[in-house]
Amino acid sequence: MMRALLTGSCRGATGCLSLSQRWAAAPRTLGAAAAAARATQPPQHRACSSLAHQPSWYIGKRSTATMPEINMDNLDAKQVQLLAEMCILIDENDVKTGADTKRNCHLNENINKGLLHRAFSVFIFNNEGKLLLQQRSDAKITFPGCFTNTCCSHPLSTAAETEEKDALGVRRAAQRRLKEEFGIPMQQVPLEEMNYLTRIHYKAQSDGIWGEHEIDYIIFMQKDVTLQPDPNEIKSHCYVTKEELKDLLEKAENKEVKITPWFKLIAEKFLYTWWDSLHNLKQFVNHEEIHRM
Repeated sequence: MMRALLTGSCRGATGCLSLSQRWAAAPRTLGAAAAAARATQPPQHRACSSLAHQPSWYIGKRSTATMPEINMDNLDAKQVQLLAEMCILIDENDVKTGADTKRNCHLNENINKGLLHRAFSVFIFNNEGKLLLQQRSDAKITFPGCFTNTCCSHPLSTAAETEEKDALGVRRAAQRRLKEEFGIPMQQVPLEEMNYLTRIHYKAQSDGIWGEHEIDYIIFMQKDVTLQPDPNEIKSHCYVTKEELKDLLEKAENKEVKITPWFKLIAEKFLYTWWDSLHNLKQFVNHEEIHRM
């Protein structure tokens, strides 16, 4: 797998290009390619630049975050549509305070004013103990093309995903997104097999417009699963050993590849210790503390 990771045989829509070739081929902005893809869609499926219409199903108080005009013409239409989803707003103690659009939650202008939302990061290991990584698609609005853990997303402000007892809402959201991103059947990732370990609080800019400010629930699972990735979400994927991941992180330090900031933080502080104890994760469960990173 070391050769696979470093020579580019991670599976994905880009085929067997090397990592360096994939980075050379990937556009630094979505630009003309995204605009062309957008132009081929029927008008009713094209994302509009205004997200002023609030979904009727959201739960909680709407925030008063700034909604500056952002030109989204060159962004992927499907990803722009997802910006209308309602995230769960929280304070620094992870107490729910309301809801706002994914768009507003990820604008640096609002993040710099303190807007904070709930998120999760899933780490799936196969029965050989290898970690499933994904490379985010170039269509993603934040951190496109970056390597990261198995699945990273947000619980939505719905009755099912705001349920806080035993982090049930977050685990339901993780199950939903594993299906949406990787095509993993929900029955293969049952809620009772998801190990919620702890939470981290971090902030990071993706570019001058978009960023992240989250309290992130860390979920571990060891399971062989069926994968059918959505190319709009995932550019490539691969299973790695600890040594292969260390090589990937070293390449990221050398600017040869890119990784997401939350994955870097988790890998540097926690991942290898937890990885060594996949059959005894209870010793690391800490639901009281939020690690500020």
